[in-house]
Amino acid sequence: MKVNKFVDKESWLLARRGKITGSKLGDILAKKNGDKKIGFYELVAERLATEPDGEYPMERGLRLESEALERFAKESKKKVVNDLVIWSREDNDSIAISPDGVIGKTEAVEVKCLSSAKHIQAWLIQEIPDDYEWQVLQYFIVNDSLKTLHFVFYDPRIPAKDFFVIEVSRKGVEEKIEEYLEYQKKTLMEIDHIVNSLTF
Repeated sequence: MKVNKFVDKESWLLARRGKITGSKLGDILAKKNGDKKIGFYELVAERLATEPDGEYPMERGLRLESEALERFAKESKKKVVNDLVIWSREDNDSIAISPDGVIGKTEAVEVKCLSSAKHIQAWLIQEIPDDYEWQVLQYFIVNDSLKTLHFVFYDPRIPAKDFFVIEVSRKGVEEKIEEYLEYQKKTLMEIDHIVNSLTF
């Protein structure tokens, strides 16, 4: 057994980066279906990413959003409008979404500046994380003309793969659109009923 001694906690923490320690073992043991757990992607990110800066994730996302949109526009050669807008359905304006970027009437852009582990996970499996499934669907539910959603991932802390895009087409989510539109309409009717019964 090799023993390394450290004079301060900072160098001790740095030495642990990218290593399987006792506290991380449970986070990387593969799930029964063979899928990797997030701890696996955290180890990859620790080896590839620059040091985390402690910035609050939401503030970081807001700060980097315009940078990511500019990069997407440059690489895709598409004209992206990033005005502050809210799209809502014509038949029910309580069903809405705020696109990060708009390309004409048939394309939109959603930007995510995730943790380095989630960024790497999405790149390696080439899938949008489950946490954002509903947000993806909402774009198509709200905008009947939308054909393509460009889901942009951006993390400048990972120079090897700081930027990539996963495209979602209407055809790929068509089966779920009507189901979740109906669910939202029923939910809003129930909410309206409760509000009306309590205010009149």
